[in-house]
Amino acid sequence: MALKDRILSTLEKNGEALSKRDISRELKLFGKEKAGLKEALRALEEAGKIERQDRRKYAIAGHLPNVFVAEFYDRDLDGELLARPVDWQRETQPPVIILAPGEADGDRGAAIGIGERALIRVTRDEGGYSARIIKKLAADQSSAQRLLGVARKVRDGVQIHLTTRKSRRPMTLRPQDADKVEDGDLVVVTETRERKYGAPLVKLVERLGDVNEPRAASMIALVEHGIPQGFTDEEIAEAEAAKPATLGERTDLRTLPLITIDPDDARDFDDAVHACPDTDPKNPGGWVVTVAIADVAAYVKGAGALDRGALKRGNSVYLPDQVVPMLPERLSNDLCSLRPHEDRACMAVQMVFDANGNKRKHTFMRALMNSHARLSYTQAQNAIDGKPDEIAAPVLEEVLKPLWAAYGTLKIARAKRSPLEIESTERKIRVNEQGKIASITKQDRFDAHRLIEEFMVSANVCAAETLEHKTCPQIYRVHDASSAEKLHALSDFLHTIDIKWAKGERATTKRFNTLISKTRDGKYADIVNEMVLRTQMQAIYDTRNIGHFGLNLNHYAHFTSPIRRYADLTVHRALIRACKLGDDGASNAEQSQLKSIAQDITGYERRAMAAERDATGRYIASYLSEHVGNTFAARISGVTRFGLFLRLEETGADGFVPIRQLGAEYFVHDEKAHALVGRESGGRYTLGQAVKAELMEATPLTGGLLFEMLTLPTPGSRPGKSAQTHRDKHRKSAKHRRKRRN
Repeated sequence: MALKDRILSTLEKNGEALSKRDISRELKLFGKEKAGLKEALRALEEAGKIERQDRRKYAIAGHLPNVFVAEFYDRDLDGELLARPVDWQRETQPPVIILAPGEADGDRGAAIGIGERALIRVTRDEGGYSARIIKKLAADQSSAQRLLGVARKVRDGVQIHLTTRKSRRPMTLRPQDADKVEDGDLVVVTETRERKYGAPLVKLVERLGDVNEPRAASMIALVEHGIPQGFTDEEIAEAEAAKPATLGERTDLRTLPLITIDPDDARDFDDAVHACPDTDPKNPGGWVVTVAIADVAAYVKGAGALDRGALKRGNSVYLPDQVVPMLPERLSNDLCSLRPHEDRACMAVQMVFDANGNKRKHTFMRALMNSHARLSYTQAQNAIDGKPDEIAAPVLEEVLKPLWAAYGTLKIARAKRSPLEIESTERKIRVNEQGKIASITKQDRFDAHRLIEEFMVSANVCAAETLEHKTCPQIYRVHDASSAEKLHALSDFLHTIDIKWAKGERATTKRFNTLISKTRDGKYADIVNEMVLRTQMQAIYDTRNIGHFGLNLNHYAHFTSPIRRYADLTVHRALIRACKLGDDGASNAEQSQLKSIAQDITGYERRAMAAERDATGRYIASYLSEHVGNTFAARISGVTRFGLFLRLEETGADGFVPIRQLGAEYFVHDEKAHALVGRESGGRYTLGQAVKAELMEATPLTGGLLFEMLTLPTPGSRPGKSAQTHRDKHRKSAKHRRKRRN
């Protein structure tokens, strides 16, 4: 048996991840075989057959260990409990695990429900993973899963329809709680041990209001994802007791014409910028750029109530109709915010660049500043384009033009660095006073956006470099290179559209950018851009520096947004300590906890993103519920064996086309090509394909959008019945479905 096959067999039998040394011992390797183990493992990893776990161990790709701790999170159509590993640190989604029949009933004293955890043993068969409980784990009150749903009065009680799209059937509220709710109430419930007709009953925890209220979409997202809301009395007291900063030992930057450039609806202003030519004759054509950031550390003291609350939140959360701030408004919108024409405490970095945008040196300082203007991106761009308004005109010559000139030199260095240039479209949702969507518009991206972005990146680099130079513990913003498994999948896909991508060649940002650039004007532009995006890993916070792949930087930290991100606040405190800028820097206790803080705030960031995505989805579903039956232009954004995910061109909304809505032909999922392929005609629906679809159903409660495909599959070359026969069947099937609905 070949070495690769023996490795796979050993990993399959063992069921646990093994190190290279463990594998060598298991296989009793010597001589040439032992020397070839590293290459065999690399080849298997690149082929996507094995994956690394804990960096130094290998396991079958997607394989679960035999025994682990799992959380029970939902039920399937048959009412069986579904589980997932508690500690899942891979980029892919965990496989579905079904609790074996009878295991949840307490035959061995292990009665268990949704939200609880247990040590389980799994076995694998053709149907997937099946679990048996070894030991139910003790749980405190906080571990019981709180479920969010809508109460609906029925003949014999109250049913709770859960707000998650994964919910397959309503749950029944226990009788003693039935009189405490009204039809249409948004409620929080927990599952109980009680049963009715074999189904578990749920207990009322809290009433949140009427699901038909305009802002219910945001309320659901916040509660469902456990976003902390409001502030404790202690936090409010600390914030209200804060006083405006005075000059003291700070550097006086009040006469320096710093300005802020932000979105037009921004309320908190973290950063201000200024640029002027460098007068040093040794740096001809060089620039001095100042980036001033709100000095949040001056108001949020380590271990205080505000600090504890900010860490619990991790970041501000931005929903279509509201902002859930990390800090009370007294700080976020007032004392910390760099509002125009008001003295404000700041942490500033002055950076000196040469004529080619290379940074020569930088200096950090705590200062007192006074913003000379508050501009929106549109105002700043219009001014540079020759159309300044009454606010931008006074700062055009002295501030804006030097900023753009300095940015011109930084662009030279950026082009040489070649950070990842993935093209994406952002949309702005505007909500009216009644809580309804007023408009959904594509966001224009100006040079003003890129200028601020580049200056902030430079300031973040300075922060990371300074702390590393002074050997001060810090939290980095890191982004790992794409995994071998993801690169293998990209290569397989590109092969299906006749684009070459050598599997053995190292992936770099420049290589990705070249791929995007070469396909930009062709029919595969959108799909290639989407696939490159999917190939990337997620950026995280970590105390270990592995660099930032996407930005192509060796040192990077978040420094520029401390009003809305706790990570930046930790970096500010570290700089204060390392640069001896005050006695309110990072304490020994805080520095000893940075690893766990980094893990926590990474999770909180994901939590906020999920809440923002879900709230947006529900708002758009409500908006589109008035357009059921309309036809929409869309692109296929995901392909599964169950159907197609769509992204609407106009609104950016995500919807689903069940495979049964694709016509009478049987479609097969081609995983490598990200396509559904007609078994008879060979017609294809492929990731990134532009299509037309009819909206069949919009469910504001869950944010779900269901579509019927109107576009025929692209012709294929498989043998079988003619494409015309397939088209006729598709039309007949679609016509029959419309008749049934009407």
